Amino acid sequence: MIPVLAIAAWSGTGKTTLLKKLIPALCSKGIRPGLIKHTHHNMDVDKPGKDSYELRKAGAAQTIVASPRRWALMTETPDEAPLDLAYLVSRMDHSTLDLVLVEGFKHEAVAKILLFRSNAGHDVSELTLDEHVIAVASDVSLPLEVPVLDLNDVDGIAAFIVTWNTH
Repeated sequence: MIPVLAIAAWSGTGKTTLLKKLIPALCSKGIRPGLIKHTHHNMDVDKPGKDSYELRKAGAAQTIVASPRRWALMTETPDEAPLDLAYLVSRMDHSTLDLVLVEGFKHEAVAKILLFRSNAGHDVSELTLDEHVIAVASDVSLPLEVPVLDLNDVDGIAAFIVTWNTH
């Protein structure tokens, strides 16, 4: 089973900002990361007016859009139960990945690094440190029983993940 690591935090803490720097840092260390991003918004990866959009909207339950450089699978889920992270991970091609990073899904029972930013409007006492939290990345020193990583030290966070991923 491929390791799954969630980057979890309150909105506005910098999950996406960190991941945009962390993914290339992991790649430079030989880790091939995949990514699953959870969004609460009604999202669409296709554009109205494009053939693929029109064909999908015509009623296809699944649509693959493919080019020589990438492909994407879109699955319509109008009557589905809430998102199942294990199912989403199982849809990824594990032969090309060493790790699946997850943005969000903070309530899932997977390893996670919590982010804490001192000026984001929350108190450290609000952090939920359960058995799945392997570290907290923070911009201030915190007295916690899990490793506290420097939120601004992307290479340090990447090194921590590489060590965690190889155990």
